[in-house]
Amino acid sequence: MDNNYKFKDFEKDLNNGYQIYLTFVNNRYLVYKTSTNCYTQELIDYDEKNPQPRITMITHKRLREIFKFSTELEYKI
Repeated sequence: MDNNYKFKDFEKDLNNGYQIYLTFVNNRYLVYKTSTNCYTQELIDYDEKNPQPRITMITHKRLREIFKFSTELEYKI
């Protein structure tokens, strides 16, 4: 991930309607904003040793925690 890309940029892109693919703990997710302080995290590709729920609703606080350890960001409109 680019060192100049900060959480504020990530948050702004989600607010502008972008859907963002990211890798977090060897799992690939699609994240997008659902409503105020509510985001949807969809499991796209997963590591069999680390199974997760397919669709999860997350808060802004959890989104911030995920961002710190995310890699391979990819945008979708």
